[in-house]
Order: sequence, then C-alpha cells, then structure tokens
Amino acid sequence: MRITELFDRGEFVVTAEVGPPKGCHIENVLEEAKTYLSGITAVNVTDNQSSVMRLGSLATCKALKDEGLTPIFQITCRDRNRIALQSDLLSAAMFGIENVLLLTGDHTKLGDHPQAKPVFDLDSVSLIHTAKLLEEGVDLGGNKLVGEPPKFAKGAVVSPCSDSVDAQLAKMERKVAEGADYFQTQAVYEPEKFIKFMEKAKQFGKPVQLGIVIPKSAGMAKYMNDNVAGIHVPQEMLDELRADKEKTKAGITGIEIAARIIKECRPYCQGVHIMAMGWESKVPSLLAQAGIC
Repeated sequence: MRITELFDRGEFVVTAEVGPPKGCHIENVLEEAKTYLSGITAVNVTDNQSSVMRLGSLATCKALKDEGLTPIFQITCRDRNRIALQSDLLSAAMFGIENVLLLTGDHTKLGDHPQAKPVFDLDSVSLIHTAKLLEEGVDLGGNKLVGEPPKFAKGAVVSPCSDSVDAQLAKMERKVAEGADYFQTQAVYEPEKFIKFMEKAKQFGKPVQLGIVIPKSAGMAKYMNDNVAGIHVPQEMLDELRADKEKTKAGITGIEIAARIIKECRPYCQGVHIMAMGWESKVPSLLAQAGIC
C-alpha cells in the first residue's frame, strides 16, 4: 500500500521511525515494532542514520513487511553511487516495498567510520528525479527497464523551522518539480514557525507530515539546539524538562510537550511522523494524548 493513497483520501497519516541494530539480529526491533507501532500507518527504517554503520534499511524493511507492517524505505546518497541507488530502488520494488523516503544523508565524518569515503554521486533532489525516471521505465543512463516499471510513494524531507525559510521553500519546490509526492519534516518545537511555513508551503499542493522527536531530557534538547540545523527548542521547554527530573526521566514531560505540539499543528498538516529514537514504547501514549488514536 502506498501512503499517498491515504493522503488522497484525506486521512491523517501517522508514521514512526525505527533504527536497524548494529548487528544481524533483528528480533528485538521486530517485536517492538509489532508491539508499539502496529496501529500506525507505516514504519520508516533509517539508512545508517547519522553515518553510523548498522544493518541495512532494505533488509529491515523486508523483515517488517514479512511481519505484516508497512515499511518506508529510507535511502541516502551518502554510501551509494547512482548505479547502486537505482538497483536498491528496484530491489525494494521487487520486495513489494512501495514507500520510500529519499535523502541526501549525513556526511561520513559525523559517524563511527569518519575515515570512510562519502559518495554523494546524487543528492536528494536528483534521487527523487531518478525514482521518477524508474517509474517511467527508464534508468539514468537512458536504458529501458524490462517489464512493468515500479511505482513508489516518493517522500522527501524539509526543515520548516530553519533560519532560512526561503531556502527551504525553494528546495521544496525543486523536489516537487522532480516528483516528490509527500514530505516529512525535521523535528518541530516551534509550532508558530511551522504554521507560518505551512501557509507558504501549501502552494505546492503536497501533503506534509509534522516531524516529532520526543524530548528525553533538557540535555538532549540543548544538544539539538547546539548541533542540529533547523531545530530550536525554546527556553520554556528546556525549563519544563528541568522542572521535574523524575517526571522527565519517565518520559512524561516529553510526551506532554510533543502532544501539545501535535495538537497545535494538526490543522495545518496532513499527518505526523514520530522519530522515536529508542522510545518506540512511548508512541501509543503520545498518540493517545495528542488525540490521534
């Protein structure tokens, strides 16, 4: 099932993210996904997130699909040239994986193999174009594919709370022009900025999922402020996370903050994407407090 079909029906689409393990034993990931994420629309699988080597996204997607969940194959340009990117997209289609999220990817110097050579033969915009070409039955070399071409729900990302809103809108426009079907956003902690962005982004006519990261602690929030572009956690949220350390440690404060953001932003978006970062068990409580499930 392509999630674009749900957007077209006007459904509010809920997705969440899982990270493959650093190893080949996937039982815990599958169990947590079945236990805590089976009630949502689809499950994103990260692709060596933050340039840290892990089990492959495609293999994990196949395992999730075999367990009855709907996976979204995240694929980055960092580790593959255009031949490998196209091959992996075709492999996903062969497995019946129709939902993809097409990303440039973090630089290798940020991860656990900083000596690795980055590829970046394509970027996120040209990767979207590549997926669209494959859907038309042609590869980047102009060669025809054999048989029926694949069909994807082609996702892209955008940072609505970036300091450079015009640059984000311009990149979003380029992604739409190349064939992006839907967008997931970077984590949002400033609903007013998100709402203003969405007022401008609605011109593109593409569904947008609000990105949510449950803040686990004031330290985590401060780290994001200092190191993650496009994210700013306001001081009042930092103070809230510091106010009751036991409540915050239990995840209660973070869920309350995230639920408020979802409620405030829901009228302006077509879905929500939760980047659980190991807190998959908190997703059902978050959705319940946000009034979604």
